[in-house]
Amino acid sequence: MGNRLSKIYTRTGDDGSTGLGDGHRVGKDSLRVAAYGTVDEANSCIGVVLAQSAVPDDVRACLTRVQHQLFDLGGELCIPGMELVFDADVDALEGNLDNFNDPLPPLKDFILPGGSLAAAHCHVARTVVRRAERETIALSRAEYVRPQVIRYLNRLSDLLFVVARVLSRVEGGSEVLWQRQNR
Repeated sequence: MGNRLSKIYTRTGDDGSTGLGDGHRVGKDSLRVAAYGTVDEANSCIGVVLAQSAVPDDVRACLTRVQHQLFDLGGELCIPGMELVFDADVDALEGNLDNFNDPLPPLKDFILPGGSLAAAHCHVARTVVRRAERETIALSRAEYVRPQVIRYLNRLSDLLFVVARVLSRVEGGSEVLWQRQNR
C-alpha cells in the first residue's frame, strides 16, 4: 500500500493541477482526470444503489465486487501503464449479466428510468458509467488506454440496465415503458 494521507488538503492543486498516481502533474481538466473522475462518480452512484434496503443479496454481492473493480479501473486510468482490469473481469460481468437477465421477460418496448427508488438510482449509475465510457474513449484517442477498460465500462452499463430491471420487480414496482407521444 502506498503512502497514507495524514492531511487531506495539500494545497498543491490550488493552481488547477493534480498529481497522477505515477507522480506526474496534469491539469484537473485533462482527459485522463475527467475519465477517472467520472469512474469515481459512477462508483459513488453504485454506492447509493447499495444504500437502498431493497437490494437482494445476489445483486448486493455483485455490485460490491463491481465497486472494488471500479476502484481498480480508476487506478489504472490514474497511473498510466498500470494494468488492473482484465478480460476475466469483463467475462465475470457478462456472466452476472446473463444470470440476472435470464429470468426477466423479453424487452418489447423502451424503458424509462424509474420503476422504484433503487431502480431509478441504478439507472443514474448506468448513465454515469456511459459518460465514463465516453470520456475514456476520448482519452484513448489521445493516449493509450487498454481495451479491457473500455470493454469493462461498456458491459457494466449493460449490467446496470438489467439490474435496474431486477430492482423494479423486487420493490413490487413495474418498469415505466416509453409511450411515443403523437404531437
